[in-house]
Amino acid sequence: MMLKTTRREFLVGTGLATAAMAFPAFAQEKPKLRFSAVFSEQDIRAEMMKKFADAIKDDFTFEGYYGGNLFKQGTELVAIQRGNLEMGNIAPQDVSKQIPAWSIVTAGYLFRDAAHMRKFFASEPGAELKKMTEDQLGIKVLGPTYFGVRQLGLKPAKEIRTPADLAGIKLRMPGGDAWQFLGSALGANPTPMAYAEVYTGLQTGAIDGQDNPLPNVENMKFYEVMSQIVLTSHLVGFDLLAVSKKIWDEMGAEKQARFQAAADTAIEFSTDKHLAREKELVEFFKGKGLKLYEPDVAAFRKHVQEQYLASDLAKDWSVGMLEKINAL
Repeated sequence: MMLKTTRREFLVGTGLATAAMAFPAFAQEKPKLRFSAVFSEQDIRAEMMKKFADAIKDDFTFEGYYGGNLFKQGTELVAIQRGNLEMGNIAPQDVSKQIPAWSIVTAGYLFRDAAHMRKFFASEPGAELKKMTEDQLGIKVLGPTYFGVRQLGLKPAKEIRTPADLAGIKLRMPGGDAWQFLGSALGANPTPMAYAEVYTGLQTGAIDGQDNPLPNVENMKFYEVMSQIVLTSHLVGFDLLAVSKKIWDEMGAEKQARFQAAADTAIEFSTDKHLAREKELVEFFKGKGLKLYEPDVAAFRKHVQEQYLASDLAKDWSVGMLEKINAL
């Protein structure tokens, strides 16, 4: 009996010891990163995020949510701030709602192309803006996710040559003052509408047009309910790949370096792929029967820039920031 009791006690003790050893391992599971974006899983940027997730898999468990399925467009930033989300693809227009100085990077005809935009965010003035988001919003901007130059896509066959030709055109723009101002500056009647509703809006006539880069037009099949694309090239389209500053600070220097390197590589892949796709899509859309043409871009640029410089938005821009951007 004594032998049996001793053996039983040994097994119980061993089990407790095993459980005790297992508990720390369980407690040290990899942190979860939930990522939310409005773009679809067919988007080049979804492929970008898969590459990013693979690069950080030893440090984090990544969960990607696309098509606005976790958080609706424009709510990702607040979700991170409230601790309900770890990472997001955030529009600079949403940042400008809380930091007015950021509205400068939402201005039409500011950046010349993707290279100019990327150079800005890698520069000292760009670091100045990114520091604002850390100090005031509690997010760490990993980099700008380029998704193409924004063009106008219209259902009506009316030819557009100057801003005056857009008078009365119901142009879908995302919600928010910065987006609506851009629509007005172009000469149109801006109408807020969720990204996922644009196809139906064009189909039913609730809107006359939308502004998006060509890859987005293809991904969402907007071209099926449009007659023309006006190559205004009015805005270099980009969002911000961002992570909670709290999560970032908890990583430590070594993990931060790996995390940033993974983001840089993924963003570069996405940018290059978008640039190549934009060139291909001009012919693709022509083949679908759409009319593509360039209006008087100089007239659009002059009109849009005048609208911004005369607005209250420009009053919030950091002194000398516009000149620094133009000088890059």
